[in-house]
Amino acid sequence: MKAMIFAAGIGSRLAPLTDKYPKALVEIGGKTAIAHVLDHIIAVGIKNIIINLHHFPDKIKQYVDENYHQKACISYSFEDKELLETGGGLLKAKNFFSDTDNILLHNADILSNINLEDFIKYHQNRMADVSLAVRDRSSSRKLHFNKENRLVGWENTKNGEFIGQKGIRRFAFSGIHLIQTRIFKEFNKTGAFSIINQYLDLMHKIDIQAYVDNDSYWFDIGSKEKLEKTRAFFNSSLQ
Repeated sequence: MKAMIFAAGIGSRLAPLTDKYPKALVEIGGKTAIAHVLDHIIAVGIKNIIINLHHFPDKIKQYVDENYHQKACISYSFEDKELLETGGGLLKAKNFFSDTDNILLHNADILSNINLEDFIKYHQNRMADVSLAVRDRSSSRKLHFNKENRLVGWENTKNGEFIGQKGIRRFAFSGIHLIQTRIFKEFNKTGAFSIINQYLDLMHKIDIQAYVDNDSYWFDIGSKEKLEKTRAFFNSSLQ
């Protein structure tokens, strides 16, 4: 198994912090965000990892090379011309995964102690095409799943937008997912696109499962308020 960390985002909601350095290098509890993610992935034995880069790419590469060159084999996918979002970023890096069947995908701005070993076992035992880490949390965007835990729909509760069918269970996506490389041949989008939008296009064709994780800590550091909340949690846990 290999992994990809999405670290290309500009992080405009964290400005002026991100005017000087990338969101992935924001410090939380004495470690950078990307260090939290890398350490978590490497701890379960995944040593081949690719990171997509766009905003201050050299700073992230230098930091990772200096701190992880003996811990893992890290590659980079540079999105120099434009941000490709999660779906486009994954497709650009597709050749990196030619020798593996499964990929762990993780947003660099998500910090969680989700049990990755259990998540991987669930994905492999169910033989799912995609497994999405989801949880019960406040969010305007909800994924709908049927009684077999299969993705059937999506809604935006703020504006009423709805795609697909209503499910019996609704969860928010956690920004951590596992995919089988065989689904690349099913992708019908190109350029810059969200991986979630691609999943919604394919949900009636491939098996996209929910892995419900409500027991771990989980933080999104995408805004100033969320970053401060995350820092407060980690600072208190260090005392």
